[in-house]
Amino acid sequence: MWWDFDIIPDETPISGERVRSPRALIPLLSVCGAAAVVAAAGAGAAIDGLPGGGPAHADGARETPAVTISAMTWNVCGVPRPGCPLGGRPEELTRRITTRMNATEVGGRTVKTNAVFLQDVCSGQVKTLKRTGRFAKWTWAFAPFAGGPACAGGQGRPGVAVGVEAQMGGVRASRLPSPSYAGRSAVCGDVPSWNTRVCGTQFSTKAEDPDGAWRRKQAHALVSVAGSGARVVVGGDLTDGPEDPVLDPLYRAYAECDQSAAARTGAKTVQDWRGQALRKADYLFITKDTGTSSSVPDAAVTSSDHRPLSAVIRFRQP
Repeated sequence: MWWDFDIIPDETPISGERVRSPRALIPLLSVCGAAAVVAAAGAGAAIDGLPGGGPAHADGARETPAVTISAMTWNVCGVPRPGCPLGGRPEELTRRITTRMNATEVGGRTVKTNAVFLQDVCSGQVKTLKRTGRFAKWTWAFAPFAGGPACAGGQGRPGVAVGVEAQMGGVRASRLPSPSYAGRSAVCGDVPSWNTRVCGTQFSTKAEDPDGAWRRKQAHALVSVAGSGARVVVGGDLTDGPEDPVLDPLYRAYAECDQSAAARTGAKTVQDWRGQALRKADYLFITKDTGTSSSVPDAAVTSSDHRPLSAVIRFRQP
């Protein structure tokens, strides 16, 4: 199944102010309050004639099984700009993305992903993934950036994508508060078989938003659309480091897969042109009181200016 949000019908802009080596196991045992069963606004709305569905985690009468999600978030640097090694060679980059999705390392062992969050990815690349091997059976959703250059090689527009190895319903892309010339979106959906809500996004860059005012609004808006259900996974390139107050709303609402207990930390994911890791900007936020292990590659990644962040997320049966 495939959604492409080149045009978002019934779109409601959301506003409001409201590193070390990878670790094998990071138990996140913070006790959260009773989880409100909340769906993001419009999650069940019909989109482009496709029937909408209710939130996957809203049926309190249905027994919720334990589930393990092997997730990866990665800014693949697919846009044709300086610093993106394969931005001008999209076919080669698509092959690298497929390889990484098929075999990523978490906790010292190789795992196959069953959920991915991609940023700076081209619509054409996502359509290719949708036709490739086991990923052809996945559900995919893509939301383009508003403004900015087109992708190279006729690969369409850059944006963010979410893919899951399961049926995903209630899919919706929501515009985040952004500069008019560089609009940002979050794309979310509900996975009934996992009883989990998944959301992917990419915040404004520091060039677009030097003082972080837009990113502060984006963080509040992202929490709003992702919701506070019993199981939530949010992945994306959020630009700022873990210690930055811009990300306070997310750290209050969720736990980040690579933090150490209450400390806001994590392995560095952004590289310079030499492949040296500089800082963390990529995140997998999950519902608190969830067991997880996570990893970022020690070695430089030659296809992007970001290293992927991968995690095995273990939602227990209530």
